[in-house]
Amino acid sequence: VQLVESGGGSVQAGGSLILSCAASGSTVTMAWFRRAPGKEREGVAVIYRPSGVTSYADTVQGRFTISRESATNTLYLQMNSLTPEDTAMYYCAARWAYEDRWNFAGIYDYWGQGTQVTVS
Repeated sequence: VQLVESGGGSVQAGGSLILSCAASGSTVTMAWFRRAPGKEREGVAVIYRPSGVTSYADTVQGRFTISRESATNTLYLQMNSLTPEDTAMYYCAARWAYEDRWNFAGIYDYWGQGTQVTVS
């Protein structure tokens, strides 16, 4: 499965961005991670197929929304009320099977190349 992220950019604090991840195949577990300079990679949000169940990191709960469009195998991350602390490279990740340890990077089979989000 190939994953290609898009939608990153620069935005002012309080603004919004939508990230997209085009997947060449359909997997059960899909997630967004991010890595800020000098920090470890952090799980942001996950969504499971076919249930559509989602889970979020505490740092983004209530501000970010993960979704997926099954017809096109596209994953989205709607990011609102952005703060400078959200500045990071954002990555899409996919795993064929269900895994409830979704914020553990090592469980994913595929990764995208990342898209940069900068909040000032």
